[in-house]
Amino acid sequence: MSKVLVTGGSGFIGSHAILQLLAAGHQVRTTVRSLQRKGDVLEMLRVGGAEQSVQAEQGGNLEFAAASLEKDAGWAEAAAGCDFVLHVASPFPPKVPKHENELIVPAREGTLRVLRASRDAGVKRVVLTSSFAAIGYGHPDQPAPFDETSWTNLDSPGLTPYIKSKTLAEHAAWDFIAREAGGLELSVVNPTLVLGPALHRDSSSSILIVQKLMDGAMPGVPQMTFGLVDVRDVADLHLRAMTSPAANGERFLAVGGDFVSFLQIAQTLKARMGKWGKRVPTRELPNWLMGLLAIAIPEVRQILPELGKTKNASNAKAKRLLGWTPRSTEECIVATAESLVRLGALKDSPKAG
Repeated sequence: MSKVLVTGGSGFIGSHAILQLLAAGHQVRTTVRSLQRKGDVLEMLRVGGAEQSVQAEQGGNLEFAAASLEKDAGWAEAAAGCDFVLHVASPFPPKVPKHENELIVPAREGTLRVLRASRDAGVKRVVLTSSFAAIGYGHPDQPAPFDETSWTNLDSPGLTPYIKSKTLAEHAAWDFIAREAGGLELSVVNPTLVLGPALHRDSSSSILIVQKLMDGAMPGVPQMTFGLVDVRDVADLHLRAMTSPAANGERFLAVGGDFVSFLQIAQTLKARMGKWGKRVPTRELPNWLMGLLAIAIPEVRQILPELGKTKNASNAKAKRLLGWTPRSTEECIVATAESLVRLGALKDSPKAG
């Protein structure tokens, strides 16, 4: 089997990608910002069912390398001897940064560092984790679902630093492949909002949405729609894009089904999670109230341009070219909630030992 570098192994998508690679028999090397995070990664793999993760490390099937998106050091060593690279690592903070370049620069320059190191190491293909953020923003309302031919319009006002960072990083990756790649191949996965089983109490910013709903930390839900996809399906799509000849030079939208509203997510949690769903609010907040909340809560400010908008996206390409079959949106939501209960991450859940 192949040797695969996974950047950002302590992250939500990265840890699930490692689980699936090990299960498929691949050798895995993963980067962490500091080797002190190695224990965190091994614990997440254990929670995810890979009891053999420690044995895999001891047997040479799982290695760790220290590398940061903001520095050149470590990337050549990380990529050395690898057949494929899954570049999953990218900054996604729960709070809006003071300056957009705090996100844009490490996302863009980190992607270029990984691509250069991969090219120089003779890697066959890099699979880049981009986002629907690079596809479906800055456009007029449209009835048709977005697909992989669309790009976010960076000239549009109101784009968040995260949206800009993902769009600019993906543009930089395709430009690199066009000009400097040598024999390196590129495939890109563009997930919508990623939910699914958390492996750690501090799993990801997207998981916080479900956690806040279940903890009753929100007085209601905004009038928003977005796409959801299960992290296990995102990892699976990365593995398919890694090896399929049809994936070279292609983008793939990762969305589990039609976009859903915030209210539909809340209603699913209320209906499926029993006593764990009792605090979930199921009333929509008017847009004017969201505007008032944004004055005091910076995180709310960044979603104001999306209030009341309806979007959709198609997963037909990934299904057609790669045989990808994602889980349903409801299964994705419930799996997220159940994992938060198991991890002791909710107000009422027993603390995990």
